[in-house]
Amino acid sequence: MRFNFRTFSRQISGSTTVAALLLTFLAAASSQLAAADHGQTVLVVGDSLSAGHGIAQEESWVALLGERLRTEGYGYAVVNASITGDTTTGGRKRLPRALKVHRPAVVIIELGGNDGLRGTPIAVMRSNLAGMIELSEAAGAHVVLAGMQIPTNYGGPYTRDFAAVYPELATKYGTGLIGFFLDGIALDITLFQADGIHPTAAAQTILLDNVWPVLEPKLAKPTTGVTSASQKPTAATRQVISP
Repeated sequence: MRFNFRTFSRQISGSTTVAALLLTFLAAASSQLAAADHGQTVLVVGDSLSAGHGIAQEESWVALLGERLRTEGYGYAVVNASITGDTTTGGRKRLPRALKVHRPAVVIIELGGNDGLRGTPIAVMRSNLAGMIELSEAAGAHVVLAGMQIPTNYGGPYTRDFAAVYPELATKYGTGLIGFFLDGIALDITLFQADGIHPTAAAQTILLDNVWPVLEPKLAKPTTGVTSASQKPTAATRQVISP
């Protein structure tokens, strides 16, 4: 918006006019600021590990991420498009619409664990994850890839090739990489629910701490200063079942 002070001055004829014109000017400026902030969303596309399976939604690492963003002074909203049981194939199918609807600044991809447990061919998983990265980057989003490891159910070579996909893709596309999403909890049975697969509520802060150092460099601080806790931007977390 171009502001012509000379034209503005000629239109002033009284205090009421001044107030009206000033409100119009401020509204237009506010609209521009809102447009500048558009797209300040972190989109999480994952499986049960990010969907908060078996725990209250507000206890999940994704919900805690929303709180961390607020306390650290970031004005990002968080959209959780994670679905229990999802695979890289499902995530790749869902992602285009999620990108269109939410227009995120950052996409966190936490998928592949279910592929590994089902013995999905490594080439299929790699292709799906690569496709998700390419779709996200084409939409203008930064990408953070959450690395996974699996038991040796399908033999050592499969297990090694599976784990190698994540750093391989991160190097190829220059994405952020969480080396092992379950680092710090994988060998502690007390941090898993009775099924031995899904982390407990107590484990969620550890998961967030695995994500945060990789995610934060992808974020932009608000352009206006934050001087007190009451002035910090809000960061809402929204669970989306069918993005």
